[in-house]
Amino acid sequence: MAQLGGLIASALLKVVGDQIGSVLGGQIKLRRNFDNDLRRMKETLECVEAVLLDAERRAITDNEVRLWLKRLKDAMYAISDMLDDSEAEEVSRKKKLAAVIPFLTTVHKIKMANKMKTMREHVAEITAQHKAFNLMPGAGANKQKVTDTRVTTSSTLQAQIIGRTGEEEKILASVSKGITEQVTFLPIYGIGGLGKTTMAKLIYNNNSQFQDYSRVWVYVSQTFDLNNIGNSIISQLSGNTSQDTNREMIHIALQKLFAEKQKILIVLDDLWEGSDFLLDDLKAMLMVEKASKVVVILTTRNEGIAKKMSTRPHKLAPLTNDMCWTIIKQKSGFEEKDDKAKLEQIGMDIAMKCGGVGLAAQSLGYMLNSMPTSHEWESVRDSDIWTLSASDSEDTPSRQVTR
Repeated sequence: MAQLGGLIASALLKVVGDQIGSVLGGQIKLRRNFDNDLRRMKETLECVEAVLLDAERRAITDNEVRLWLKRLKDAMYAISDMLDDSEAEEVSRKKKLAAVIPFLTTVHKIKMANKMKTMREHVAEITAQHKAFNLMPGAGANKQKVTDTRVTTSSTLQAQIIGRTGEEEKILASVSKGITEQVTFLPIYGIGGLGKTTMAKLIYNNNSQFQDYSRVWVYVSQTFDLNNIGNSIISQLSGNTSQDTNREMIHIALQKLFAEKQKILIVLDDLWEGSDFLLDDLKAMLMVEKASKVVVILTTRNEGIAKKMSTRPHKLAPLTNDMCWTIIKQKSGFEEKDDKAKLEQIGMDIAMKCGGVGLAAQSLGYMLNSMPTSHEWESVRDSDIWTLSASDSEDTPSRQVTR
């Protein structure tokens, strides 16, 4: 989680919530009897999320709220470390000799149970503390706010997409090179918040490249269900709802539609499943006859998944500081504010703290929207939140967390 040190609490909580969801969805393998504990922990964090915007604004001047946010961030990192360590132990346990497996299993379950109990109690305590501050759900979001939902669609506002034209052209060029194949897979991968879904939307809506293509958008999510994916593709291509549970019938229906449409663009957004067997099943389901061409764009946080799906995946680059500043200006209503000359320098300093993550820039922009004065912007720039985030990163072992 070290690369997330610069994110504000709301963005960090979202990423850790996704990580817990990946356990519940089966991406990370733990002992099954901990699912209920994790599910309750995730629900608790979702309750806290509703008041984070107000907390982040008040933390600029309120030391007690700032300390509460620090405790919340510490808990986020601890949860992530606990899941990562347990996953590593589970993999190691499976590699041991069969003679010692029963003993190792017992030790692993006891250690995990103790960690889970401590963490669940700690999260519950932090959640209870926020009530003392009378934080308001959605407070300060009277001008602009984002609906927090994991489900994605192909719709996009082209005018609000910042700094991705060059990468879009690179991806389209890569697709063009592979278009001679019957099925072309192009994975886009990178850490959460970089803009993988946004990039997929740009490609999906590129009318010059895919003018003659039938287009399909499927939100995959952490719960990988091959039948749901197949039925969604069938429904969108045929215009009729498909809810078939027979895998062979789904395959036959897809082959028929692929032959009729001949050119199909499919976006599989937010793929978390890393099983070689299931990914091979996904590839097999999308195989077509020679007369058809299918282009599959998929997004994932996991480099390993991306490389399993294609030998030429595209790693999405971080945004530049200037791009992050442009996003902050866009979301903060910068052009409507007074003293823009002074605010611009402060805003550029804040943009440098985003680490190239578009989600962080967007979240900060929304927070700054309700702050009209340079003094308030300076308070955000100079806040101890950034110092705490930096120390969190230094104290956390550097490693890549991919899902």
